[in-house]
Amino acid sequence: METETATNWLSDDEQCAWRTYLDVNRMLTYQMEKDLQPFGLTNNDYEILVNLSESADRRMRMSDLAAATLQSKSRLSHQITRMENAGLVRRENCESDRRGLFAVLTEHGTETMEKVAPHHVASVRRHFIDLLSGEALADLRESLAPVADHLRGHRGKI
Repeated sequence: METETATNWLSDDEQCAWRTYLDVNRMLTYQMEKDLQPFGLTNNDYEILVNLSESADRRMRMSDLAAATLQSKSRLSHQITRMENAGLVRRENCESDRRGLFAVLTEHGTETMEKVAPHHVASVRRHFIDLLSGEALADLRESLAPVADHLRGHRGKI
């Protein structure tokens, strides 16, 4: 039997903050995706390329990459197949674990990152960073840190 509890509705200020966050998140994600389209990349492609380019030997275990990009293993596998077909990444077997696979950034993937990254950074600046003061960025970082920490602690528990 479920016990009924009173709903703790959002106040007007809380609802405004929440909806503003949702709007900004959607619009920023849309704009970043739009700015990557001329390069034939999606936000997911770019996030994978960034993760691989920042990893030792430009490689990550598929399970670690799935966790880092918040994708299911199945979805990531389809994404990597598409990126393999574009020559951006390749899969390699893990010698220490026959069931494990690595996603590896190819030379073409590295060249693509070097070409796209300056445009992506300019887009991030134009649509986000340069619209906020240094103080506002620090406040935003400080305000969102507890939310990020909370959600990191709940990964895989939901």
